[in-house]
Amino acid sequence: MPTFCRQSLIKSFAVVVCALFLGASGCRRSDFPDVPDGYKEFAYVSNGGSNTVTVLDLVYLRQDRTLQVGINPTSLAANPFRNEVYVVNTQSGTVSVIDAEANRVAATIQVRRLPSFVSVDATGHRAYVANSGSNSISVLDLDRRREIAVAGTGEQPAVARISRDGRSLVVTNRGSGSVSIFEVPPYDAAARSEPAPRLRAAFPGCPGAGDAVILPDSLKAFVACSAGHQVMAISLAAAKGSWAVQQNPAAMTDHMLALLDVGKMPVHLAMKPDGGEIFVSNFDSDSISEISTWTNEVGGTYAIGNRPVRGIVSGDNGRLWIANFGADSLAIYSIDDGKVEPFGVRAGSAPDALAFSKDEHLLLAADAHSGDVALVRTETNQGRPVLFTILPAGVSPNAIAVKAIEKKP
Repeated sequence: MPTFCRQSLIKSFAVVVCALFLGASGCRRSDFPDVPDGYKEFAYVSNGGSNTVTVLDLVYLRQDRTLQVGINPTSLAANPFRNEVYVVNTQSGTVSVIDAEANRVAATIQVRRLPSFVSVDATGHRAYVANSGSNSISVLDLDRRREIAVAGTGEQPAVARISRDGRSLVVTNRGSGSVSIFEVPPYDAAARSEPAPRLRAAFPGCPGAGDAVILPDSLKAFVACSAGHQVMAISLAAAKGSWAVQQNPAAMTDHMLALLDVGKMPVHLAMKPDGGEIFVSNFDSDSISEISTWTNEVGGTYAIGNRPVRGIVSGDNGRLWIANFGADSLAIYSIDDGKVEPFGVRAGSAPDALAFSKDEHLLLAADAHSGDVALVRTETNQGRPVLFTILPAGVSPNAIAVKAIEKKP
């Protein structure tokens, strides 16, 4: 069946399902957990081909509005403590600040050439942007909405992730096939400026270094070597006098632990919330690999579908969802049972970015080719997930951030 016909059938099905729950103001969350009066929750979808961010209302399950941002938005991050979402505009060299209460662009922060990724620290005061076109990272003061420091990296940095304790910044350098580890100065609310992060260590030998995750205890990082077939495991330096150093003096320094063989072109790492395992999406092997973060070993590699590109693990650590870019579907791997579940879920064309609603009763999948977002009910009375509806986005949606709107005291 031609792709456009298949997508038409999928969307028609979604419309029928949504019609069963249709209210005056959109598709209501019938049979979903109740939410308090006045509760708001939105999903923000960056559309790289239309220079916009689509705002989806996750209470009424409808498109709320479309925001114009910079050119080629490619990455999103939500602030954990304030009602803001940050959008990286790659071709504009800027970061847009979205006020999530009013759903408007409140500010634009100039960074460096071709920014590709943004992460926010656990305090909500700082953000870190990888600038792939200038071989640098920008440090953003989110209180004053400005760039306050810049540090040099390897060639074409792809991802910059900050550890939960705020000490270590892990930067993957796609162009030079390396990983840079930076020491981040402590946050000082009274300071008008602060020193740039200090390069602490660098590790070559990771071709196409791309996605990275840092364990919840901030002591290990794992990096996907996307141009090859390995994942690099790195021990991150612990603070002087910490329990980790008391147990092992070698923990005071950054050092590589292992290069783990996985499938071809590992493009994404999905970590369990408890940090115990990481699941690798092997795009060119049509498989996932399971890594134990305790032993730094690959427990197994399993066929999962056509062109797996992204994964996400449920909050109870029990289920892994995988976007099969080449199969227009989502696959489900039962972590507890150690096997792929016998049923999957249809999505739009080329599902890529994934995100849960706050209560995890909805899984959102951005469909890169059809320009929409599939909303999947993760639990139903039938005991299996189903496609609930498909909502329109823009051209080439590529990232999703979800924000529940907390009322200010």
